[in-house]
Amino acid sequence: MEVMIVGGGIGGLTLALSLHKMGIAARVFEAAPEIQALGVGVSLLPHSTRVLGELGLNEALAKVAVTTTTTTFFNRFGQHVYSESTGRQAGYEWPQFQAHRGDLQMILLEACRERLGADRIVAGHRCTGFTQTPGGVTASFVDPAGNSLGPRAADALIACDGLHSVIRKQLHPAEGEPVYSGVNMWRGVTRWKPYFDGATYVRGGWLTPGKMVIYPIRNALDADGCQLINWVAEVTTPRYERRDWNRRGRLEDFIGVFEDWRFDWLDVPAMIRAADVLLEFPMVDQDPLPWWTQGRVTLLGDAAHPMVPRGSNGAGQAILDARALAAALAAEPDVPAALARYESQRRPATTDIVLTNRKTPPDAILKEVYERTGDRPFRHIDDVISQEELAAISNGYKRVAGYDLASLSR
Repeated sequence: MEVMIVGGGIGGLTLALSLHKMGIAARVFEAAPEIQALGVGVSLLPHSTRVLGELGLNEALAKVAVTTTTTTFFNRFGQHVYSESTGRQAGYEWPQFQAHRGDLQMILLEACRERLGADRIVAGHRCTGFTQTPGGVTASFVDPAGNSLGPRAADALIACDGLHSVIRKQLHPAEGEPVYSGVNMWRGVTRWKPYFDGATYVRGGWLTPGKMVIYPIRNALDADGCQLINWVAEVTTPRYERRDWNRRGRLEDFIGVFEDWRFDWLDVPAMIRAADVLLEFPMVDQDPLPWWTQGRVTLLGDAAHPMVPRGSNGAGQAILDARALAAALAAEPDVPAALARYESQRRPATTDIVLTNRKTPPDAILKEVYERTGDRPFRHIDDVISQEELAAISNGYKRVAGYDLASLSR
């Protein structure tokens, strides 16, 4: 069996490694002329580090990522709302990592080149469409200049080509436009002194007037012990541009919301202003598809289930897709039947996450506090909401997303 993977991102490379582990040949076709270490931060929760651990990658990740100990919540006045342990500190067998997306990408790429062979990762090939017969599938490609590169054939075609998937568009040509949540986000990375224990994931404030997500993604950058801090500013606004993970942002469009966020543990506006890179992205998703698979072709990751980036779960779900798809192809020799098996497992699960991310992701904790206090400081959090209620919100999302302790312990 030969599997053609369109897209050399996190999902595509994880799939290639997962297939190789199952003894199934794969070839990855990436549109970019070169796969580079781009992007900002990414969260790897225990359900995804379990998969990466099975692929023998966690040791390499631990060397470049931050192993998270705690996730914590604050209101916009700097008052503590709720904290919980993460990863192994919370009793999981696997860690939680916060990493630079480029570091993860390079670890996956090097593992693919070493295990599959460098010739199995083909850059500069942008897919323009596919045709299929009962016996196989053929994809057409062009180079970065738009010149035809000729067809490529395989037994299966897996679309890992992201938010703007050409294959998804061919399968669902009448699909509607992305759904805007009403919230725009700006993302950046800043070289900064560690806050708290240097391994804490912070969510603060609420979407009106503004919310922040802050976490370290690289350790010991210099002799002063600075870390690379990833931050995300989320602001309710009707203004947004077309989704593009690499769109440059403007400081003046959002910094005013956070000017008074100066806490004893972090000067937020100073950290934002010191950013090495500033990107802008609308918090959008797509309505879940009624089906992913047509014969020998199916979707994976953002091509299958683009979700509002809340819950630190987008990359993780692509990693879980890869594991499930490789297992289905290993267990079922009939390719269309294997792809249908994969879809039957993953489409309902990711549909639930897409819909939950719209309404009650983990930061719904902050929404409850915001609404119950009327966006005012409180005397004590227990006067507003109990720790049991806060834990229930957090644990409810873990169950939907598939990384609650009970499910992963089975």
